[in-house]
Amino acid sequence: MYIVPEREIANLLTRDAAFNAVEKVFAAMAAEDAYNFPVIREAIGHENALYGFKGGFDRAGLTLGLKAGGYWPDNLAKRGLINHQSTVFLFDSDTGMVKAMVGGNLLTALRTAAASSVSIKHLARQDAKVLGMIGAGHQATFQLRAALEQRDFEKVIGWNRHPEMLPNIEKVAVDAGVPFEAVELSEMTQADAIISITSAFSPLLLSAHVGAGTHIACMGTDTKGKQEVEAGLLARATVFTDEVAQSISIGEAQHAVAEGLITADDVSQLGAVINGTYPGRTSDDEVTLFDGTGVGLQDLAVADAVVGLAIEQGIAIEVTF
Repeated sequence: MYIVPEREIANLLTRDAAFNAVEKVFAAMAAEDAYNFPVIREAIGHENALYGFKGGFDRAGLTLGLKAGGYWPDNLAKRGLINHQSTVFLFDSDTGMVKAMVGGNLLTALRTAAASSVSIKHLARQDAKVLGMIGAGHQATFQLRAALEQRDFEKVIGWNRHPEMLPNIEKVAVDAGVPFEAVELSEMTQADAIISITSAFSPLLLSAHVGAGTHIACMGTDTKGKQEVEAGLLARATVFTDEVAQSISIGEAQHAVAEGLITADDVSQLGAVINGTYPGRTSDDEVTLFDGTGVGLQDLAVADAVVGLAIEQGIAIEVTF
């Protein structure tokens, strides 16, 4: 078995590598060459933590495994640790033996950012110039760096419930040579693409905040009850997702479905757009929305790439298990 510690991930996995791995696995899912297992996600009744498992099997790449971890909301304040903690385990699909254990914190941040940037590549207007950010926490910085590589954005606008956190994303924008402006949510109408990355349980972004032709990547809703955008916005938009089953049960679409505004048939896989088997954006006025619920196959894809690189570079720790 190989072990790739968390401390090694930053030197192994680039944003490009994460993007390519996620784009490829989305395409495999849509082609039914890969599938995710049902998600387990529970409040454990300790430290206000949510803990769970995401896993799957990619037949094409013979990648089998799971990610174990969750969200400890008090980690940063109490311990100086990031709130999301996870580890990825890979198994030999021929024998079932454990193949690798990989630190999952940075992997999760990179694969989540890659998913939204894949959606921007395939769904946002080519002439998109203003990028809106809702959320300014740790994950938002990864989201913004990845998104800025997909279009020639000329401006970033941002909103956060706690405005004192906005310098986190302002620095990323400025370092990339793009001006930044703090705005109210009602001013998001000027954005051509919007990324929402919060842990909200009630809608922040309303349909009235979104202009015609906008692409929205909703990246924060991955649990029953969470909600970042108004359900009516999904009824107005053409909705895409990583996996339909997750989207309508634990993703942003859960609320629009519950209210009878859309059905599962109104939600399409982004992978089908990547494969060219389903149309993406069909007009400049169309509002598109990507419901990024975060699937286990994303974690396995980037972890498998990391293990290969770690072995090549002599960084992986080999142990008998």
